[in-house]
Amino acid sequence: MSELSTSMILSSGVAIPRYGYGTFKIDDDGAQAAVETALETGYRLIDTAVGYQNEVGVGRAIATGAKREEVFLTSKVWDHGHEDVRRNLQESLERLNTEYLDLYLLHWPRPSVDKYVESWQALLDARSEGLIRAAGVSNFLPEHLDRLEDETGALPELNQVELHPYFSQPELRDYHNEHAIATESWGPLGLRSGSLFEEPVVQVIAEAHGRTPAQVVLRWNLQRGNVVIPKSVTPERIRENWQVLDFELTPSDLSQIDTLDTGERQGGDPLTVGG
Repeated sequence: MSELSTSMILSSGVAIPRYGYGTFKIDDDGAQAAVETALETGYRLIDTAVGYQNEVGVGRAIATGAKREEVFLTSKVWDHGHEDVRRNLQESLERLNTEYLDLYLLHWPRPSVDKYVESWQALLDARSEGLIRAAGVSNFLPEHLDRLEDETGALPELNQVELHPYFSQPELRDYHNEHAIATESWGPLGLRSGSLFEEPVVQVIAEAHGRTPAQVVLRWNLQRGNVVIPKSVTPERIRENWQVLDFELTPSDLSQIDTLDTGERQGGDPLTVGG
């Protein structure tokens, strides 16, 4: 494996694996089977959310597939408000059958609700109490992050955002780098099935390296400095996605893939989701 299989150190000093497994749109039974396969394959970062409704299955897979301390477990909360976040956290811990989370995220800023600052404070409180090891957010824009720092004095350790070659968010990544916030890619293969894999530049690079287009796109994500959490329910694909840690794209490869950026989201807009 390459050096990119190792961990990244978050601003609090907590180590997070650079490469993990996502569980979006998988039910409890499917999540248990898929996470068991992922753990058998070697993944040690597992990402779920209250909204995915599969925390029970994820918890069962971890209980049977690995030692808890060897797995970096992430969940996300949809509800906002200090008490609602705390209630959701306790319920997540019970469903996941664990005493703590390695990382807990506010799933969306939901600015029209205007409770993300007090919700963020709830995560800071949970971190100080040892219920979570690291606190972060998902789908936050710089304006939201600035407000968190202004009103609480603390920035998230990680921001999980839509990020793939069609929407690579260079300005947001620069902001993160300047503020010691780790960038985590959700939807790293794009949200429109197969589109990236059909791009001639991706196909040529894949052929040159003897890899699949999916492996090339995932490797691009890693070499651009992101934590990456691809999702699949197919055991063969879960294993194939893991095989990105033993080759390296050239600077020319990376630059060519960068040209695919359209600047357009394929997923939800953080300014309007959850209003």
